Amino acid sequence: MAPNVVLLPDAGPLITLAYADALDLLFKPDWPIVLVDMVLHEVTRNQTPTSEKLAQWAAAGRVSMRTTRTFAHHQQRLAANPAAARTANLGELAIQETMNDFALDQPQQTGVFLFEDHKIARASFLLPDNCRKISTRAYLLFLEQQGWLVSAADIERRAIQAGRNFSKLRFPPE
Repeated sequence: MAPNVVLLPDAGPLITLAYADALDLLFKPDWPIVLVDMVLHEVTRNQTPTSEKLAQWAAAGRVSMRTTRTFAHHQQRLAANPAAARTANLGELAIQETMNDFALDQPQQTGVFLFEDHKIARASFLLPDNCRKISTRAYLLFLEQQGWLVSAADIERRAIQAGRNFSKLRFPPE
């Protein structure tokens, strides 16, 4: 186990892996998983084909929950005026907040931000020196290269066959 590496999954990879019935792949590198509160809210707030599966996975106790000011602010806005509460990109903001905290409070710890949204790959996302970002596809290929997964393409195919509109973006570019 690499104790100084923490996996921070965004909503997109969680949803894709849930569609593929492959959430257990997040545990393959034996890195602690930190689930940001805003991301959990994003993937469970509405009834979707994966929301219940993700809620159960998060509640199983194998991941750590990280509270953020972003989610607290969102809850306050919802309570004050639900119609005016912003929802777009809050998971990413909460992960950015977490990575900033790592840079300031835990510089010896590496945060690996697992993302899928093509907008994140192209965005000017501040990435502290002790943090990395990796796409779902690149993560699956990493698992395959390490011998922890027989076929990354099979996981993609399973997610797509189950109804997931999986990103066509390849990051890093081939």
